[in-house]
Formats: sequence, structure tokens, C-alpha cells
Amino acid sequence: MESRAKWTWTRAVVSANLSTVRVTGLNHVSISSVDIEASVRFYTEVLGLERIETYTFAFRTQYLRLGDVQLHVFQREQTEAPPFHHIGLNVDDFEGAYVRARELGILDATAFFSPIYELPDGSVQLYLRDPGGNLVELDWPDVGTLDREVFGDIPKLADAVPQTEEGRRATIYHARRDAGA
Repeated sequence: MESRAKWTWTRAVVSANLSTVRVTGLNHVSISSVDIEASVRFYTEVLGLERIETYTFAFRTQYLRLGDVQLHVFQREQTEAPPFHHIGLNVDDFEGAYVRARELGILDATAFFSPIYELPDGSVQLYLRDPGGNLVELDWPDVGTLDREVFGDIPKLADAVPQTEEGRRATIYHARRDAGA
């Protein structure tokens, strides 16, 4: 038996086998770490996640509470984080997170060419790297509430990359849009 299933994704397979399945929510995201203690300290001490009880696996793993979902950090030998894959997290203090990330020297300007962007809908994204090398995006819903003396000039994504009509209407805050905000 092969260790990984090989699928041939054809229209017939998708429509015949998956059409009745509906995802109801996100349960957890798993990320790798070469030093699990450093990664757990980062997520608990810098971003305020809470350590929670964790199953015992054949490799070191720690679960962290992330609102109603979980972040699973695992340590494996020779695990390198993908350079562009990332998790996006809402925070309660975007300015504080920015200042702390700047002080720690963990802002990332390589993945998306700037560590911070204002999006066309007025929300803001900030990129940093955790101790395992994972890209973490911190999100904030309203650039107008940020102190420009803290941030300076926040580049607009639309100035760096021309936006399509769809791009101008897009949002990372569906609940806000659905509520009519």
C-alpha cells in the first residue's frame, strides 16, 4: 500500500465524490518549527495565545488556543517553513504588535515586498516571521484608526499592484461586509 493516496482530480471525481461535502469551519492550522520551545514562547508571549492540552504524537507537538480554533506547532527534523505560505491572525492591538515586532527585528519585507500594506478596503496587513521561519500575517480592519506617528507612511497595495475591479471590492473581513459595515 502506498503511503500517500494519489488522486486524479477530474471533473467527474470532484462532482461524483465531493459535491455533498461542505466545510463547516476551520478547526486548526499546523505549522512546523525547528525549535518548539522558541516557537511556543513566541506565540504565547508575543501574540498572547494560550497553551492547551495536547495529544502525544511520535514527534514534539504543542496545541495553542487561537480564539475558537487552534494553532498546532510541531517539531520535526529538517523541517523548513515554506517561504510564502502564511497564517493570517486578527489582533486586539495592531500598534502594539507592530512596535513589538519592530523591536524584535521580525518584520518581514521579503515575502510580499513590504512588511505592511493598506488594502483597497482600508484594512491593513503586517508580515513577520516566527522563530520557525513561518510567515505570520497580522490583520487590522481599519487603517483610519491607526496612529500614523507610530507607523509612518503605510504603503497601499493598490499603488504597488494595480487592482482589478474584483480586487477593489475584495475584503479579508467577510463578517464586517456581511453586517453592512
